[in-house]
Amino acid sequence: MTMPQRPVLPGRTPQQGAERRLSRVLAVTAAATTALAIAAGGAAQAAPGGPGPDRAGVKAQVDQLYTEAEQASERSTAAEDDAKRLQREATELQTAVARDQEAVTETRTALAEIAAAQYRSGGMDPAVQLMLSGDPTRYLAEARSLGQAGEQRADSLRTLQQQQRALDQRRAEATARLAQLEAVRSTLAQSRQQLQDRLKSAQALLGTLTADDRAQLAAQDEREAEQRATRGTDRLDLGSAPPSSDRAGIALAAALGKLGSPYVYGATGPDAFDCSGLMYWAWRQAGVTLPRTSQAQAFGGRRISLAEAQPGDLVIFFKDMHHVGMYVGGGTVIHAPHPGAQVRYESVSAMPVAAVVRV
Repeated sequence: MTMPQRPVLPGRTPQQGAERRLSRVLAVTAAATTALAIAAGGAAQAAPGGPGPDRAGVKAQVDQLYTEAEQASERSTAAEDDAKRLQREATELQTAVARDQEAVTETRTALAEIAAAQYRSGGMDPAVQLMLSGDPTRYLAEARSLGQAGEQRADSLRTLQQQQRALDQRRAEATARLAQLEAVRSTLAQSRQQLQDRLKSAQALLGTLTADDRAQLAAQDEREAEQRATRGTDRLDLGSAPPSSDRAGIALAAALGKLGSPYVYGATGPDAFDCSGLMYWAWRQAGVTLPRTSQAQAFGGRRISLAEAQPGDLVIFFKDMHHVGMYVGGGTVIHAPHPGAQVRYESVSAMPVAAVVRV
């Protein structure tokens, strides 16, 4: 059977396409070579002289592991952002606690001076004793009945009461933020470990294949993506719909300029990206700061239907929203797919669409 001529996508010359495919094969081969030093941990090894592992079966398992790794990566990125925010809030609250404590101390010092003056002038009356009892609420409740609370002292005690309440509230908030921070750091560590575990397992599986099988898998993956994007034709038709806005046009151009860039977990450019990192970087070029993760990006703009999608819109994939791409027109997105792959075009129907967002 005669194979159709390989389509040449916009922004890519035949020589560049060949070089990128070679780079991709080398990247996958290097990952698999590294995996040879890692215990297979359950991966099926071929028996000496027996048949090699099933290539299709390995690909299916590796794809699943990459999906789980991407989910862990998005959780890790979200936890990292939360940790930074909580640390900043905790620091601000601790600064406010110190400031409030200083105000309380100053007010108590002023009241102590009033008490000292009262004592020197003839002893300490019951009102002053109440004032120094450390219970401003009790003082205010009882001073009126004693008829001995001067207006100035009453104002001072009210101020002290307000300051003490603010101090107690800030202390409670700071304690809560620090507890949240500890929980988020634990989640971050778990997500990072899950990411590394899935990657090691995927590499070990790839290590069970021959170099030729690995090269064929890499070529097959890219070929299938291009066939989905071009719908089996010899060219990519992105349609003629304009971007949804001037800024969307800038973000789209930035993303298209990164075709062929490698996928790296947690990367936000300019030379490597994960899925949400590519969206984050592209829109930054348009002066817009998106949330960092695909789940957060799903709520980073106005929801529209897929039928309304225009170039520059975000397309969020899968029920848990762990993947994102940018609509480029003609039922096609540009996205950073998975390790060993490069930023490329993909049919919007290749993955289940969870949401479409107009920034």
